[in-house]
Amino acid sequence: MFKLAFVLLAIVPAAAAQQVATSSTCAPSAQKEPPMERKQACEEAEISEPAIEATETTRRDQSATPAVYVDDQPGYGQQTKRILYIIPNFTAVSAGSHLPPQTAEDKLMDAAQDTFDYSNWVFIGILSGIGQAQDSTPEFHQGAVGYGRYYWHAFVDQADENYFVESFMPIVFRQDTRYYTLGRGRFLHRAFYAFSRGIVTRSNSGRPEPNYSEVVGAGASAGISNLYYPDAERTWTKTGQRWVTSVGLDLMTSVFKEFWPDINRKILRRK
Repeated sequence: MFKLAFVLLAIVPAAAAQQVATSSTCAPSAQKEPPMERKQACEEAEISEPAIEATETTRRDQSATPAVYVDDQPGYGQQTKRILYIIPNFTAVSAGSHLPPQTAEDKLMDAAQDTFDYSNWVFIGILSGIGQAQDSTPEFHQGAVGYGRYYWHAFVDQADENYFVESFMPIVFRQDTRYYTLGRGRFLHRAFYAFSRGIVTRSNSGRPEPNYSEVVGAGASAGISNLYYPDAERTWTKTGQRWVTSVGLDLMTSVFKEFWPDINRKILRRK
C-alpha cells in the first residue's frame, strides 16, 4: 500500500506538469510565434502523452500485482489430502512445493494419522476377511472369533509398519518421510522415480541418501510381528515374506501417489 502511494505521488505531479506544459504550448498565445514551430511543438506533445499514460499504467500494474513464481502455478502434480475423499494422502507433497524440514513431532503425527484414520479400520477389515476366506493362517480358525484374530493381527501389523517406517526410523536416521511428487515427464521416467523412492529418499536437510527408514523399518516391523504370531508363522521364510510384502506395498503406493494428480485432473476432472 505504501509503495503504491509513493508511485502515485510521483506520477500525479509529473502528469500535471506535463498537462500544463502541453496546454501552454498548444494554447493560442498573444505573442506571435512561427506557425511551423508551434505545430511541431504540439505534435511532440501529442506523441508524448500516450507514452506517459502507458508508463503510468505499467507502474500501477507493477505496484499492485505481486510476483508470481513458477512453483506457485497450479495445473500439474497437485496432491489432495485424501484420494477419492477416503484414502489418506497426508504425506504426499505437490510438485514444486518447498516445505520446511520435518520435526520428530511431525513424523509421529503422520504415523498416528495413517494408523488411526477411519479408512484404515475399513481397509483392515477387508484384508482380514480376505485372509480368513483364504485360510492364510489356519491357527486363527474360522467364525467370528477367527475373524477377530485376523483383524487385530492385521491392525498391529499395520501399526508396527507405520510407526517404524514413518516415525521411529526416520527420527533415528534423520530422514524425510514425505513423498515429493515429480509431476512431469514421461510415464516410465516418473514410474521409475516413484519406485526408486523405496531405495532413495531425502534427509532432513534435503540431500538424497539411501532410504534406511523404509528398508530397516519394514524389517524391524516384520521381526516384531514374530512376538504375537503363532509358532508356524515365525520362520525366517514367513518373516522375510512379511518384510518383502511391506516394502512392495509401499513402493506401489508411491507409484500411485505419483500419478494420482493426473488421474484426479484428467480423468475425474477435478482441480
